[in-house]
Amino acid sequence: MRIPFSRFSAHPAFAAAAVNICLVLWPLQSLSQRLPATVVPTHYTLAFAPDLKAATFSGDESIDVNISQPTQLITLNAIEIKFESADIQYRDGGIQTGSVSLDTERQQATLAFPRTIPAGDATLHIRFTGILNNELRGFYLSKTARRSYAVTQFEATDARRAFPCFDEPAFKATYDISLIIDADDTAISNTAIVSDTPGPGANKHTVVFGTTPRMSTYLVALLVGDFQCTGARQDGVDIRVCATPDKVELTPFALGVAKFALHYYDDYFGIHYPLKKLDFIGVPDFEAGAMENFGAITFRETDLLVDPKTASIAVQRNAAVDITHEMAHQWFGDLVTMQWWDNIWLNEGFATWMEAKPVAAMHPEWNMPEEVEIDEQNTLDTDAQPTTRAIRAKADTPDEIDEMFDDIAYGKASDVLLMVENYVGTETFRKGVQAYLKAHEYANATAEDFWNAQAEVSGEPVDKIMESLIVQPGEPILSFDEPQNGNVRIAQERFFLNAGTKIDPDQAWTLPVCFKADAGAHACDLLLMAAAKFTDSASPPFFANAGGTGYYRTSYANSDRLALAAHAESDLTPVERISLLGDTWALAHANRLDVSNYLDLAAALKADSNAEVVSSAAGKIATIADQIASTKDERNELAAWIRRNYGPEYAKLGAPSTGDSPNTLELRTHLLDLLVTQGNDADLKAQAHRIAEKFLDDPSAVDPTLSHAALEAAAANGDAALFDRLQKVYETSADPALQEGALRLLVQFHEPALLERGLEYSVSDKVRNQDTALQLRRGLQSPQNRDQVWQFIKSHWDAVEADLTTDLGAYLVSATGNFCTDAARNDVKTFFATHPVPASDMALKHALESIDGCVELRRLQEPNLNAWLAAQGGL
Repeated sequence: MRIPFSRFSAHPAFAAAAVNICLVLWPLQSLSQRLPATVVPTHYTLAFAPDLKAATFSGDESIDVNISQPTQLITLNAIEIKFESADIQYRDGGIQTGSVSLDTERQQATLAFPRTIPAGDATLHIRFTGILNNELRGFYLSKTARRSYAVTQFEATDARRAFPCFDEPAFKATYDISLIIDADDTAISNTAIVSDTPGPGANKHTVVFGTTPRMSTYLVALLVGDFQCTGARQDGVDIRVCATPDKVELTPFALGVAKFALHYYDDYFGIHYPLKKLDFIGVPDFEAGAMENFGAITFRETDLLVDPKTASIAVQRNAAVDITHEMAHQWFGDLVTMQWWDNIWLNEGFATWMEAKPVAAMHPEWNMPEEVEIDEQNTLDTDAQPTTRAIRAKADTPDEIDEMFDDIAYGKASDVLLMVENYVGTETFRKGVQAYLKAHEYANATAEDFWNAQAEVSGEPVDKIMESLIVQPGEPILSFDEPQNGNVRIAQERFFLNAGTKIDPDQAWTLPVCFKADAGAHACDLLLMAAAKFTDSASPPFFANAGGTGYYRTSYANSDRLALAAHAESDLTPVERISLLGDTWALAHANRLDVSNYLDLAAALKADSNAEVVSSAAGKIATIADQIASTKDERNELAAWIRRNYGPEYAKLGAPSTGDSPNTLELRTHLLDLLVTQGNDADLKAQAHRIAEKFLDDPSAVDPTLSHAALEAAAANGDAALFDRLQKVYETSADPALQEGALRLLVQFHEPALLERGLEYSVSDKVRNQDTALQLRRGLQSPQNRDQVWQFIKSHWDAVEADLTTDLGAYLVSATGNFCTDAARNDVKTFFATHPVPASDMALKHALESIDGCVELRRLQEPNLNAWLAAQGGL
């Protein structure tokens, strides 16, 4: 159908033009997927007419371009698009009709014109049609029991599935967008609605949006349906949180977070949020957690729509962090965008570094610094694998770009920023951030642009520090001799979790090393080479990662290590205690310490009053039970030690009360989980079952934070009646957090028949494809269920594969890294060799490395665990 554009209404050639299309196939090895820089877009005028019942759409676009040299060919991106016509108009009014050649491998379309197009400004006009797919990318259908919705997800390279475009981040342009939709539906896009008129045709209306700022194609957003919103105004900006009608009552939580964070960011960045409105939309089917579309942020419903009366602290905290992460992107990513995907960390690392700040200011009781430290420890473990990558790495194809969205881009980049911020000072670093943003607003930037701005503002060699951490893979370990005569010798080398990995002796980093001094102060020195001697400015006990912000592992002389363990509770902050636990575990994994050293440290911290410290310790105790203890007797003796050490700490907390702080609520939860899951405490299993039943009867009658752990324990030991209750919650609840929690538990049952039932349900049409891979991943993470889940995946691969989306397929592949035998490793490798999953090459390499590392860890540390258990009165 013809979508009228006032700009071209006087040119009948546009209405009559025909288009010739041919398909071009290229050898894979010759692919170069970057577009030529000779044609640059400056403005898009886009009109869409989606047909939700037919799952199709038609579109009409004009693209204002600047052509730097005469040409007959213009290449842009398109995939799953059918071209109806393609024309070009010059500034002098001349018009040509072009033919279209499609290159599906490159995801490109080349428009060929019969005569040479002169250099200068011109306007392309293209008519096209497409499908509303079910792949959760591009322009796609999202469904509820009542109806369908049309929504978009374009990052990283999927705008080309919705409209022909120059789909690279550096090709920024402005956009005028309109949608012709059903009369009863509404539409949301990046900017506010400027007109809404009836027609064309019966039962239709046309919604026109204001012109956007200059932005990249992947930030365009389109949503169509019966969304309902709640709103408020903050700092002159209209904020709305939108959902399907049955969930609109769950929007106030997000609205409160958004209001607080917008004011916080306006102040921090020194640049007012650049649009007049900011929408947050919960989408029923959504692959990622959220997407930072400029002015119209889309979310998986569980990451936006929260009921504080029934949501645990963790659920509330995670939703708040997701909201603030995407809001930070409005500056880092939307206002200033990386030049190319190899620097995606300039978007994701910055947003991850920034996300905790407004949440910590709004909810200091949520222990956000400790949460950040736990995340850093996980990232350090990831970065200690042999096949880790540099933060800035090659990414040319869509699959390579998809694989860049990993813990290195998010976690490591964020941790590096945190370390530099700690080194130069928070206010100095903030000024550097502001200088960087102001220099590149509405434009693109590189890594050098950022670290040069920080170096100029701070007067410190931030460029040298960041370059050493951005361009080379891996992480350092700093080994400290025992301080003598006021000096301490330091040596650095690359650290690997796997003991047998060969180390390159020439690899080194430029690092700020911060020593803990009196009264919480710290003094930082710059390590410029592989080894050095520093003045010992630390106060006893000697600790060389003050604040826990250093992106490195530490190894101390034995006397200093023992002194730290003895005084950790009294002399280190909670963040520093988490850092010490992480380093001790990493050294044990690498066979530089005995696993008993970790367990002794965990025992020394068993009475820690900080929930995150206990959670951190408990997580690795669970890993020891799974990866090192290979026999039932070993696990039973470890369980007995857990009950002896942690049971009294749980008892001290007593029953939940209305006066409990969030920290106390979470501490009780972590202890219950440890004692039931790893400690096999029969009395607490019965208590957990009672709590779970009460919660299912009335979620508002029981502390939701404790109920989460209770439900996990109850499901593991549950019967068919409990399974039925959880399935009913998933199918009938209007609360996304309750729905998702119940669904995940269906693959936690240890009874084989119930687990099989949960797995079959996970690949049925009752479960959204946004959840299938996550269900199976959850099952693979369970030591008791892992083998059965893997056999199910292999025997039901056609059903599993049909539900895998591009990004979530890699999540499933990576979860096979939970195995811990050579036989399992060979099975995983063989299976995926014949059943490849797109964009998962790196995930498979990491999984196989993880299995190898676990096999090695068990071989080296199981004898040490046995000796330690015997010394505790066990084996």
